[in-house]
Amino acid sequence: MSKKERILIVSASIGTGHTQAARAIEEYWVAQNPEAIITHVDFLDTNSFSFDNLLKETYIKMIDVFPMLYDVIYRLSQGDKKGSAAQTALAWMLKRRMLKLINREKPDVVIFTHPFPCGAACILKRQNLIDVPLVAVITDFQVHQFWIYKQIDAYFVGTASMVNELCEAGIPAHKITITGIPVRRSFFEHRLTTYKPTYPVRVLIMGGGLGLGCLETALQRLDEVSGIDELIVITGRNADLYEGLMTLSHSMRTPTTVYGYTLEVAKLMQEATLLVTKPGGLTCMEGVTVGVPMVFFSAIPGQEEGNAAFFEQQGYARWARDIHNLEDVVAVLLNNPERLEQMSAQEQRWQIDGAANIVTSTKKLLGYSIG
Repeated sequence: MSKKERILIVSASIGTGHTQAARAIEEYWVAQNPEAIITHVDFLDTNSFSFDNLLKETYIKMIDVFPMLYDVIYRLSQGDKKGSAAQTALAWMLKRRMLKLINREKPDVVIFTHPFPCGAACILKRQNLIDVPLVAVITDFQVHQFWIYKQIDAYFVGTASMVNELCEAGIPAHKITITGIPVRRSFFEHRLTTYKPTYPVRVLIMGGGLGLGCLETALQRLDEVSGIDELIVITGRNADLYEGLMTLSHSMRTPTTVYGYTLEVAKLMQEATLLVTKPGGLTCMEGVTVGVPMVFFSAIPGQEEGNAAFFEQQGYARWARDIHNLEDVVAVLLNNPERLEQMSAQEQRWQIDGAANIVTSTKKLLGYSIG
């Protein structure tokens, strides 16, 4: 009897993108091999009070309330020396729990979708406390210093430019594979074969799974656009924001539907004329997979700005760099249906199944049979 595949996937719920990427990999692997033993762990789960949760809550609050402070810290930590010191400090704080996790699960491989727990495992490997292949799945379109560890056995990235970034940081090219970012199967199932601007004109607004990023302001701005017939907003797990936007929706000119956390995101994207969103890596890739034109707002300094710049350059989206001109950017697009069709056509040319490619590449790394 052949040995069962034992896979440990580790995410961190700082935002939901890293977690959704992990679920996409898990979902595809199980579909390919139902006998595989796959464990997905959110390393910064909120079930217990600990340093891990303090780190998570501080990180999220800084992004939401003090984005300029986050910008300064991001750029400082991106440098080789200062970034290395910061990543080492974080890794040391998390390594004890990581060692317990790996010893308990005894996996054939550990796949990471967030750099914080990945760094902890790399420290353990450097100290010869573990000897298991470590795989890094980068879910943005720009590489941060926190991902740079020579102990990582394989990097899976979205674009050729990220290969160059990693090589410049000293990572050997043979460790890096362009797989695309993993997206869940529902987005492929709701892929548009042909995009036509919908009537009534329906605009979907998202702020990520935590509902960050000036959603209230964005909603008020878009209420000024006469060409919009319906607004749909998703607040994710932010209950306070959900209540606030429900109240606001009653006073708006445009009919508005407010969702909290929902499993219908792919369907809502498919039915939208336009997606207005924060440019998280996963959300961007989900939008491209469905084929809905996008407008970005309220980009977090650093990673999300890099995502927004990349997708705008590729012709998949427009970036409203100032939320106070969001309505102008959206109005121009809605008045130009040919441009919307071109954006969707560009997205449809770049169709890549990140989860499938990651599973196949990981199996090759481990010497598993593929099929």
